[in-house]
Amino acid sequence: MRNLGKVLLVITLVVQVMWADGVEATVSSTEVVRGNTVELRIKAIGDDAEFPDIQMIDGHSIIGTHSGSSSSYSYINGTMKSEHTTTKTFTFVPDQNVTIPAYEVKIDGKSYKTQPIEIKIVTSNASVGQNNEMFTLQMRANKTKVMVGESLMVTVYFSLKNGVRLSQDIQYSAPSFPGFIVTEGGEQNAYIKGNYQVQEVRYILTPQAEGNFTASPAYAKVGVADRSRRDIFGMTFGTQWKKVASNSLQIDVLPQAQESDLVGDFTIDTTIDAQEVKANKPVNLTVKIEGKGNLESFEFPKYEIDGVTVYSDEAKIETKVVDGELYSSYSKSFAFISEEDFMIPARSFSMLTPKDKQLKELTVNTYDISIKKKSSTASSATTKPHTNGVVQRKISQPAQPKEVVVEKQVEVKSIAWWMLAAAFSLGMLMMFVLRWLPRVRTRTASPYNESEALKILYGHMSEDAEIEEMVRKLYARKNGDKSVQIDKKVLKEMVNRVKQS
Repeated sequence: MRNLGKVLLVITLVVQVMWADGVEATVSSTEVVRGNTVELRIKAIGDDAEFPDIQMIDGHSIIGTHSGSSSSYSYINGTMKSEHTTTKTFTFVPDQNVTIPAYEVKIDGKSYKTQPIEIKIVTSNASVGQNNEMFTLQMRANKTKVMVGESLMVTVYFSLKNGVRLSQDIQYSAPSFPGFIVTEGGEQNAYIKGNYQVQEVRYILTPQAEGNFTASPAYAKVGVADRSRRDIFGMTFGTQWKKVASNSLQIDVLPQAQESDLVGDFTIDTTIDAQEVKANKPVNLTVKIEGKGNLESFEFPKYEIDGVTVYSDEAKIETKVVDGELYSSYSKSFAFISEEDFMIPARSFSMLTPKDKQLKELTVNTYDISIKKKSSTASSATTKPHTNGVVQRKISQPAQPKEVVVEKQVEVKSIAWWMLAAAFSLGMLMMFVLRWLPRVRTRTASPYNESEALKILYGHMSEDAEIEEMVRKLYARKNGDKSVQIDKKVLKEMVNRVKQS
């Protein structure tokens, strides 16, 4: 939050999301001060979307609508995917608690429904300026005593008196939180209370060690018009800078009741796409952890399995604040490639719940993976002894040689006129094939074929961004995506460089 002066003019959207099969409904805030606006956004994912005609929401008239659309492209597991999104925004001013009903949206001829959303009318926690002050800055925490790993939320309230003319953007300096991992709170509420415009800036803190900590004050420097300086037309010019500091905060961090990997209340879910595949085909495993607490610093351990190549993507971590509590989700995917049967080992993590101080365990199960074997049938010709005897007796018949000679002479005479032409043509064809085959063998036997290059470069992905990009392209082509183009010259140079390092 670098520029509060601009932010005071805009109410930003928060991360309160309800999903319903291709339709996403969001609101600017689930808690709003009476008299302030709420924006309902309905987002439809698909090429052709038909939105409902909404004139009122739970008895409150719509005062404004807005539409927009966008397209995005993603590259997932070797496949390029496109997504078209259409969004419609409805603005209203609630004066009491509101339930936004489920709305039906047709996408590409199919009907989808959003989920209902509750809106509460609340009283602002920010204090109105004292003694008619031009602006104030205050800092508060939702709790000041936590244990190691347990998150809390700190909110800075900036209040600016209505009618104050700003000549410069507000310069804001965030408070410092030594001893904590700090995440911006996501929800940035802006509203009017009494004679003041109020902007909230939220921070999520997760302590890393026990002790007594002090959060230093936040500072704001406000540039207002200098009324003592006027031009020849009587207009004021120049800036008068005024600075204000918030209060500091004392936070007590207690030791964990029991040692654990995670602090919070989470669930874990794993999905695997197959447990029997062909050799060198990927098995995809996705691990998702979500619930109340902070997962920003969590790292899922690597899989290391003998004879198995393991790929993984960057973990996707999302956070949101609901009723002053932090909720997180952590998702990471793995791809396993092997020529033989193997086992994906189990993983387990300890979790300490802050509410009841109970130690629980989250587990990723063991998976046995079978590799389908190629079936080959070898046929061998066997010759029986008595058959050999018959053949030998036939060859040794005294009368046969004359008959054989005569038959051969007749055959040569009858087909000689076209056999010569056919033999000449076949000879020319064989000469062409023999001249062409060496080039084919040279290309096939290249030491820089994609499978070998993938094995050589994979272990060096973390060393160079270009190597990582090349590995992803090779892996995509290995999965059958022929649309991915690879420069053979660049691949050869990269493999040589890795071999020489």
